[in-house]
Amino acid sequence: MQTSFDAVIVGGGIVGAATAASCARAGLQVALVERDMLGGGATAAGMGHVVVMDDSEAQFALTRYSQLLWSRLAAQLPDSVEYETTGTIWLAADDEEMAEAERKHRFYCDRDVPAQLLNARELFDLEPNVRPGLAGALLVPEDAVIYPPTAALHFAKVAEHLGATLVIGRSVTQMGSGRVVLDCGAELTARCLINATGTCAPELTRDVPVKKRKGHLVITDRYLGFVRHQLVELGYLKSAHSVSSNSVAFNVQPRKTGQILIGSSRQYGDETSNVDQEILSAMLQRAATYMPSIGDLNALRVWTGFRAATPDKLPLIGPASFDETVWLATGHEGLGITTSLATGELLAAKLTGRESAIPIEPYVPSRFVKPDNQDVASHKEPLCNGKA
Repeated sequence: MQTSFDAVIVGGGIVGAATAASCARAGLQVALVERDMLGGGATAAGMGHVVVMDDSEAQFALTRYSQLLWSRLAAQLPDSVEYETTGTIWLAADDEEMAEAERKHRFYCDRDVPAQLLNARELFDLEPNVRPGLAGALLVPEDAVIYPPTAALHFAKVAEHLGATLVIGRSVTQMGSGRVVLDCGAELTARCLINATGTCAPELTRDVPVKKRKGHLVITDRYLGFVRHQLVELGYLKSAHSVSSNSVAFNVQPRKTGQILIGSSRQYGDETSNVDQEILSAMLQRAATYMPSIGDLNALRVWTGFRAATPDKLPLIGPASFDETVWLATGHEGLGITTSLATGELLAAKLTGRESAIPIEPYVPSRFVKPDNQDVASHKEPLCNGKA
């Protein structure tokens, strides 16, 4: 097996796999290491919502860029990825939330993102199972849904087709100074080592400001047409902003199979995979306040997963400050599916010395480093010029 590369990516979730594909496409010699299965972990536990968000200009730039990448790639994705442009409807329960819908509408329209305000009647016409009495909603029609595990597998296979080496079923015991040590004792060397292990990133790279944030999901039997768009309450944004307290919010997604994913919850401090019955009950009750008949549906499975959360709600993309060979691609929390493609493209551009579509600076890990520590983001040399 080849042991020397331009980049070794550790973590075969959707972020790591998309990064491997982008780097391989840019002409880099790549290895992708995954200890379990490709597309497992948080990727397998997530909803698969490809969504534009506007908590900050940096979040908007990353999510919109990535959403456009997904759209351009859609025709090349296999059917197993289940890519579908469902659109997102942000539900406003009252006048205060309708004012937020109007703000989001202005924000998106100012940045050329299609969006449409809906009154109560228009909302009911689009989603007749939503309860009457809501103030209105905002439709963002270009948002999409995918099935994340098969997307990660697809990107890994694309990378392999372009010459990448896949190392599956091997854990990494050490990572730094240009080398990755596997549990079998083998070593892979590279000028760039990318830690894309999500919530496990601090186990391989010190001082990574990532915490586990637990979430629950429920999937139902097949009910074609019961939900037609991704539906999210605007109150979701309040719960998502909390960095300490537990919360639930209404968030449902239609699958191509006719099944419905029901979320969502956020917990800190509970690092077990056990289903929290109190949280689950609150989550389902919240769903029923927006779709009263959802309680009549047959649930097939409940599971939990962990999001990799950072203090400022933005991912860590770029070089670590203490070792110029170590780079990070983690901390995406609930937006890892959306922003996986943009993350890969930003890293590939940085590593090959090309100009990226959006600036990488808002996401570099050095933003959390004390001023007396050296920031390597500004002087990292490209690995190569990539393909012509």
